[in-house]
Amino acid sequence: MERRWFWNLQLSSLGFMLCLILMVDGCNASIHEYRNEAFKPQSNAFFFHGGSEGLYASKVVNSSSDSHVKGKSFIRFESVTFVRTKESASKQNEMQQNTGMVEAIILEVKDRTRIGASFLKSDVICCTRNLSEDGQCTAGEVVIRKNPDNPNWPRRIKTSFNGKYEEAKMESETIEIKSSGMYYLYFMFCNPELKGTLIKGRTDWRNPDGYLPGKMAPLMTFYGLMSLAYLVLGVAWFLRFVQYWKDIIQLHYHITAVIALGMCEMAVWYFEYVNFNSTGTRPMGITLWAVTFSSVKKTLSRLLLLVVSMGFGVVKPTLGGITPKVFLLGGVYFMASEALELVENLGNINDFSGKAKLFLVLPVAFLDSCFILWIFSSLSKTLEKLQMRRNMAKLELYRKFTNSLAVSVLLSVAWIGFELYFNATDPLSELWQIAWVIPAFWTLLAYSLLAVICVLWAPSSNPTRYAYSEETGDDFDEEGVALTSGTLKVSGDTAAMREFNNGLAEDLEEDKRE
Repeated sequence: MERRWFWNLQLSSLGFMLCLILMVDGCNASIHEYRNEAFKPQSNAFFFHGGSEGLYASKVVNSSSDSHVKGKSFIRFESVTFVRTKESASKQNEMQQNTGMVEAIILEVKDRTRIGASFLKSDVICCTRNLSEDGQCTAGEVVIRKNPDNPNWPRRIKTSFNGKYEEAKMESETIEIKSSGMYYLYFMFCNPELKGTLIKGRTDWRNPDGYLPGKMAPLMTFYGLMSLAYLVLGVAWFLRFVQYWKDIIQLHYHITAVIALGMCEMAVWYFEYVNFNSTGTRPMGITLWAVTFSSVKKTLSRLLLLVVSMGFGVVKPTLGGITPKVFLLGGVYFMASEALELVENLGNINDFSGKAKLFLVLPVAFLDSCFILWIFSSLSKTLEKLQMRRNMAKLELYRKFTNSLAVSVLLSVAWIGFELYFNATDPLSELWQIAWVIPAFWTLLAYSLLAVICVLWAPSSNPTRYAYSEETGDDFDEEGVALTSGTLKVSGDTAAMREFNNGLAEDLEEDKRE
């Protein structure tokens, strides 16, 4: 019955994943594609956000316009086309050359106040007749105040409609990036007759070392190093596992599975980033594998912490009646984590809705809280049982585990506070060069906790120091009980033994209730 229930949960998870994948658009990240997107009104202008990424300055000084030169950083416009409505086109004079203009504006985030007439104490974006008469700008164009330190920025590229043509194709152009920064691309027009205009095509954004966005580039090296770290941990664990294979308990197989998943997760993420860096696209297949490995590993890691806290294989041989509850929490967490990871990694990188992300983050945060409460509640009961049974070896083991877990929770709370402060004070990603440390911390913390479990529960020639004993029900202290001539010689007073037996009876009753 439990097995059938478990498979039903797995099939439901797979169905949920497939539905979510169909709803999420493929992410092209450094290759930003525009599929007949509409412009939005803002003040007296209409705009479309074409992308935003952190870009490092070009490493080579080359006057050549060849964008394939290694070490060059650039934004390239590929087949960008503007399509206006038939009604708008029919109103124009067929012999007139310029019957509507769209501007592509590239700016660094620190120059954002240079777009629009805010420096003239006006909230307009497009130049009005009054501003034009004052010589501040050209009527019908976006107001741009040039940077005195870099007169060519912000950059403006104009594309005009001709006659009654409905389409205007932007000339292919490559803009070289000569200073590191967070760059934004906007397409704008000021003529209200162009209302309803759509944009299609794509732009390519490239850093000196590849197509990875600037704030993601350090993660490729990080995942490579973490792959090696998991490999070292895996080899050390395997050697220990083989050395004491006769004394292996079931918990060791769970730890082995989590290590293997961690190795696969880091390796798949590394190769996914390498592929992304070289092609500029993220194939859904590879990204889906990476996301799924990550979600499965997160789920199993939390379940491992939970069952260890419950004393599985140490205080009790099975989880008893709470097994379905454990599977249910794990299944729900997997689906919530998978949904968040899919939307974050397969969705549009720079246009992700904050409200939509909050909708997916909250369930994961709530389930993490459930795990934490359940883990510490179970740890408290396990420590109480071990203390009552006077099993000092296992008690010391669990105290070390509890201390490690408490430190990790404190670090997590502190880091969440830092992350909230970081996001609140940097809404425009001006600190993009250090943003990679936020996801890296969680990966390091998970690895550290796994390493602690590996050290504490490492296979050894004396498994009785942490393994459940069937013969005695794990009820007797190794130091207080001796077996000689088939009789028990208890070195302790009768009151302590009575207390112990009462505790055993309570445990049995608890297992029955579960």
